[in-house]
Amino acid sequence: MLELNRRGAAGWLLLLALSFLSGVVCADISVARGSASAQPQQTSSAPEWIYTLRSGETLTDIAQMLLTDRINLNQLVQHNNLTGDATLSGGEQIRIPLSWLKRQPKPATASSVSGNVLHVSGNSGQKSPLTENSIIRVGDEVISAAGTATIVLADGSELRMSPNSRLIFNQLTQYGKAGMADTRLRLQRGEVHTRIKPVMEDGSRFEIETPSAVAAVRGTVFSMQTSANGSSVQVTEGVVDFGQPGQTRRVPAGFGASVSTSGSEPMSIRRLPPAPGLNPIAPVLKRLPAELSWQPNGANRYRVNIFEEDGGAWLQSKDTAEARFDISQLDNGRYEIQLAALDQHGIIGMPAVASVEVDLQARTPDLISPEEGEGVNDDMPEFLWQLNGTNEVARVEIAEDEEFQRLITASEWAPDNRALPARPLSPGQYFWRVVSEAGGNSVATSSTRTLVVNGTLPPVRIISINYIDSQVRVFWEKVDTAKDYRLQLAEEPAFNNIIKEANVADTTAALRLIPGRRYFVRVKALSDGPLASRWGPGRELYLD
Repeated sequence: MLELNRRGAAGWLLLLALSFLSGVVCADISVARGSASAQPQQTSSAPEWIYTLRSGETLTDIAQMLLTDRINLNQLVQHNNLTGDATLSGGEQIRIPLSWLKRQPKPATASSVSGNVLHVSGNSGQKSPLTENSIIRVGDEVISAAGTATIVLADGSELRMSPNSRLIFNQLTQYGKAGMADTRLRLQRGEVHTRIKPVMEDGSRFEIETPSAVAAVRGTVFSMQTSANGSSVQVTEGVVDFGQPGQTRRVPAGFGASVSTSGSEPMSIRRLPPAPGLNPIAPVLKRLPAELSWQPNGANRYRVNIFEEDGGAWLQSKDTAEARFDISQLDNGRYEIQLAALDQHGIIGMPAVASVEVDLQARTPDLISPEEGEGVNDDMPEFLWQLNGTNEVARVEIAEDEEFQRLITASEWAPDNRALPARPLSPGQYFWRVVSEAGGNSVATSSTRTLVVNGTLPPVRIISINYIDSQVRVFWEKVDTAKDYRLQLAEEPAFNNIIKEANVADTTAALRLIPGRRYFVRVKALSDGPLASRWGPGRELYLD
């Protein structure tokens, strides 16, 4: 290895820094950002990153890989008091100001959304519903009304927003290939539950600011709330530096802290209520509702939060004064249930956590009425059935064919055992069945029955009569549901003595009449089904 010319003792100290095995990378920040307790390690006022070289790496490699276009290799050499021909070996370290590093915007993603949640673009101000897989960029806002949202950052950290919250994404940055992230959010109102990935020691920065406080973390699980009166934090894992800007204090796991908006009172740090003792619950729930119960620990109220394990969706958040809670209205899947006591200030304590799977199976419904082949005179007949599963919803389906390829109508999904069709049924024969669903993805279908809706075809009105020599042509209106038409000819208006009767497929017929005699004609529609038909009004015919 070539000897290096150094300028000053600082260069020699840099050469003698702790070495590591070949291929290992280490990084430290000389001036910590976002931590009130960190002490600067360099005299420079700007925060710096200490990069440890891999075996075979050169300063040129580092400059190309990490530095922005406005910073060149000579500036890096001068900043580290090196000579232009300096050659470094694996394990040696160099200092890089954070402002020199490449910054790559890393958007966040909404992994799940429940209810009404609004996404506001930081560029255009355009408002749109937040949906699953929505991309959230720097400057964007997410506003939850009655809904909830789970947002995943680029490093895998997770934010769960409660209803009535407003979260602003002020900074989402990654420093080139170094892997350090700078994430700064503003919780304007409401509550967030966070699971922050561990960040590089004295490297990455993660902060959540509120109108009255700031929380800086390095990998932890915590909840944070803010309102017009102040802000509070509860730390479940790790530590959080929390307080008014410039006056933060370290809050360890198992403790909570709060500050007031006015700042007239000192920050309060207190131990969180302990986690209640959960009674055993089946790991797989085959029916709902199911009961979650626990041993009271002296609290007046408790909070139950239910999250999806996969997408992280925040499904339920309920407070109760009892030591029990009915779990209901969950689809099939895996869930994380968090139970915590509330202190006298309404601050949530340490959670007891249970993981359960819901595995509901739909059962085949039993049909009750109408009976097979039954005829009804009502065009909105009521259908009855019996559900045989638990926590099921069902609907009746009505089709023209037995394979239900031509579905006519269906009722709404409901946890009922009776329903009316969504629209009136025309006279004719139909097929009907009941489909039940449990857990959102388990479906069962009943047997199929036929149903006859009785009715009458409308009377047929003769619209014109044409006389040509000794022939008369009769025209009548078309009936859409008719297959054929029946025509009758008589010599008196009561049609007691029928001279001629015939079925006609068209809407016209020609008759040969004896001149000088009076005749009467009428028509009715015919169908394949059980429909009764009525004669239209008779018309007089006379041929001179």
